Amino acid sequence: MGKRTKKEWIIGVIVILVVLTGCTIGSSYYMLNYSLTPNAKIREKDADSYPYMYANYPFLRPWVDSLNQAKALKDTFIVNPEGIRLHAYYIAAPRPTKKTAVIVHGYTDNPIRMFMIGYLYNHDLQFNTLLPALQHQGESGGPAIQMGWKDRLDVMQWMHVAHQIYGDSTQMVVHGISMGGATTMMVSGEEQPHFVKCFVEDCGYTSVWDEFSHELKTSFHLPKFPLMYTTSWLCEKKYGWNFKEASSLKQVEKAKLPMFFIHGDKDTYVPTWMVYPLYEAKPEPKELWIVPGATHAMSYKDNKAEYTERVKKFVDKYMEE
Repeated sequence: MGKRTKKEWIIGVIVILVVLTGCTIGSSYYMLNYSLTPNAKIREKDADSYPYMYANYPFLRPWVDSLNQAKALKDTFIVNPEGIRLHAYYIAAPRPTKKTAVIVHGYTDNPIRMFMIGYLYNHDLQFNTLLPALQHQGESGGPAIQMGWKDRLDVMQWMHVAHQIYGDSTQMVVHGISMGGATTMMVSGEEQPHFVKCFVEDCGYTSVWDEFSHELKTSFHLPKFPLMYTTSWLCEKKYGWNFKEASSLKQVEKAKLPMFFIHGDKDTYVPTWMVYPLYEAKPEPKELWIVPGATHAMSYKDNKAEYTERVKKFVDKYMEE
């Protein structure tokens, strides 16, 4: 190989590497924005929340109407330590009680889209309820969806707010679905206030790394390397956390309070296999319900009576009368 040919070969390799690096960086920015700031999807779901819920859960309309007539559906705002303004709805129980549920919504959703679980606790079980909007969703601020990791600290702040609203003798359950389930598990690994008694997580993921890797493979047919690594690094630089750090699995290993795990056996979005290592990692006490035929986040909709009864039976074990 002549000097000129060798030099041209080296330049060609450098150009290819530069192009590949540029493509990877560009793809990483796209993936991060696609995952954490899907603003058009959030706006669309916000605008359609009440019609969607009334169509899928018809029993909600008369309940919400009665709450509005009684001025019982209230909302409030707080500011978290990062200066982000956060919103929540809260509904007092029909009769005074110390039993309280904090209910956490899923990815690109908002508290209205968790009103069916609000109904379960407030209408069926006669609990006080508080339903926060996680960062960048609903009426809450924030630069991006935090996939439960930073949200765990916001939810803990809301837990204290609920305790202040409903009185010093509060006994609390935290119940989340999908990303809200992951958030609930992430909360569970922190030191808990004395008034928290148990957790219910429904179809949450093992970690953001696992969930995004699954989505990358199923939706885009791409391997983890290099995009997962570069996008996780970019997330840490932009938002202060990375995909592996945001681990429900590591958090439940530290959790001391009782947890009820629920997952549909036909879930392909947060695949059913994820619940098994989560359940194994969680110290006792714990319970697991694999829901036959249920797809992602549909366990309640498809099995309303049984879901309600199982949640009641679990929560009642840890709540004083």
